[in-house]
Parts: sequence; C-alpha cells; structure tokens
Amino acid sequence: MKLGIVGLPNVGKSTLFNSITKAGAECANYPFCTIEPNVGVVPVPDERLDVLTKMYHPQKTTHAVIEFVDIAGLVKGASRGEGLGNKFLSHIRETDAICEVVRCFEDSNIVHVDGSIDPIRDIETINLELIFADIETVNKRLEKAKKNLKADKKYQEEIDVLEKIKDTLEKGISARAIDFNEEEQTLVKDMFLLTTKPILYIANVSENQLSNAENDLNVKKVKEYAEKEKAEVIPLCVKVEEELSGLDDNDKKEMLDMLGLEESGLDKVIKKSYDLLGLMSFLTAGEPEVRAWTIKKGTKAPQAAGKIHSDIERGFIKAEVVSFKDLIEQGSMASAKEKGLVRSEGKEYVMQDGDIVLFKFNV
Repeated sequence: MKLGIVGLPNVGKSTLFNSITKAGAECANYPFCTIEPNVGVVPVPDERLDVLTKMYHPQKTTHAVIEFVDIAGLVKGASRGEGLGNKFLSHIRETDAICEVVRCFEDSNIVHVDGSIDPIRDIETINLELIFADIETVNKRLEKAKKNLKADKKYQEEIDVLEKIKDTLEKGISARAIDFNEEEQTLVKDMFLLTTKPILYIANVSENQLSNAENDLNVKKVKEYAEKEKAEVIPLCVKVEEELSGLDDNDKKEMLDMLGLEESGLDKVIKKSYDLLGLMSFLTAGEPEVRAWTIKKGTKAPQAAGKIHSDIERGFIKAEVVSFKDLIEQGSMASAKEKGLVRSEGKEYVMQDGDIVLFKFNV
C-alpha cells in the first residue's frame, strides 16, 4: 500500500519524507528538486510489539510496514501539463492515499512559489488540479455510459453517480466529500478518481509555533478546510522532526520531553497513514519471532492466515485468539488460557486490531 506525499514546491515535503524514511531524498531550496518520486518503506510504530518482545525474548521482532512516495512539487496548470504536471498526476494516481504537506510558517530564507504564506490557497492549488483531472475522467466516462445506455438500461445508475460527482467537482469540491451508498461506492472505486483517495493534511509549523500549534490561526484554517472533506490534520514542525529522526531512542525521548511532546509528529503521521489506508495489524508471538501482520479492516480469519502462508489459508481449521489487552493483564498465554480468555474462532471470525493469533491448519 502506497501513500503519496504531495505539496507545492518548498513546503517541507521532501524534508518530511527524509525524516520518515531516513532515505536521504535530495532536498534543496528551489522548485522541482524532486522530479522522479523517491520511495521509502517504513515500519509502523507499535508499542504492543515492544511489550511482547520483553515477554517472549524472540530471535527477531518484525513491524508492519507502509510505503511512502515523495512526489514532485505541483504548480498551477498541472492538469494541463504545466511544470511536471503530467508526471505528478500519473505518480499520484499510483498511490492509495495522499499525505498533503501545507506550509503554515513564515521564513524569508525559504522561497514560496506564490510569494506569500496562505495555506488554504496552497491546498486549493493542488486540489483544484486534481479536480480538473477528475472532471476530464468523469466526462469521458459519462460520454461512454450515455452511448451504452441505448443498448442497456443498467448504465443509468452509473450516469446518475457520474453526474453527482461532476456537479460536486464543478463546485471546486473534492469527490471524497460526497456520501456514497454501498452500490455507488462500488461504481466509484472502479473510476480511480484522484479526489476520492483518502487524504491526510500535514500542517508544517515553525519550532516557535509548535508548543501552541493547535491554536495557530493557519493550522485552524487547515482544520476547517479538512473537516469539509472528512479529513484529518496533524500539525508538526518538519525541521524538528528531521532533528528527532537522527537521534537514538534516549536522546529522542529527552528532546520530546523538552518540547513537551508525548510522541514525535512523524510517529503520528505513520500511524494515522496506516489507519487512513484502512489497515490494521494482528500479531503472532513466540520465541522465534514477534510480528505484526498487515490486513485490511474487516478481514476474516482464513484470509488473515493467508498473509502468513497460502497453505495455512487453504488448510484453515481454526484460530486460537487472545486480545493483546487480556494477554498483558494475565501476564502469560498459560494464565490467559486458564481464565478462558483464549478463544477458538472459525472461518467467519472477523479479525480485530491487536488480536494475538495461533492458526491451526491441515494440508
């Protein structure tokens, strides 16, 4: 699953990417520094694995991962091929969700492509280009559906959905703001629209703004805009996150304490991105390995077993499941079993985040 980091040139997105992945993507104070997208696979912070590692002393501990893609800065006219527009749109089309970095700080030493700080203008610059691209897609689909309607009346449902989307887009509103019913969602998924992709806004503030970022006027504006799109906002200082990412655990904790933060903004971004993609983790624990396995929310037990090995899914018999909370409260798997907290679940069981599982199978 890929999450694309987007933003106007010089808003801090490549620095954010560097901090998240420590991949060293080139970062410089001029537009289009990023041309080809940089890709980084990063572990998802999960305190539960730390606890299980202390309990089981495994040979290795493996976190769930997600993929971040640093996409070239966009400018007005991208949908018409301006700047790196066509590349930008094709790269963003390949992602599953969007992480949009918005600059909320003043700094005369860092050039802004539009000459001033205005987070809503910046958001709308990007979103309008995505909207224009989607209008073009919708018009093509609409034309085709209307032709097919003459031969098959079932296309009327698709036409109705397309016209609803077109009306919304032409008002300058992203399609993700529309409430689709279940049938409409199936149709929309097949359209691969840019503005239906889930989005997370990153409000990049200065170090001075950080302690009171939630009350910052620019951050509040971004939050108000995001609410209309059913999106969330994480305020952070990209410069501080870059410093934190280079520290060991002890120094990092000391710096977070000094800043009055419980966790880094990057950890919040990674966790929220995982959630944004509709993902969760089930856990396996033993002396060989403690591991988080990534599944889509709503996945049933046999399909979850298939993430470990296709033979386990094929020969699935049952899943022995205990919640992380129950295991930790009891202190051991043996004690959890004695208390009847280890459940035997069948093929219809829907996995829950943090389930610790042992699959039984026969092939």
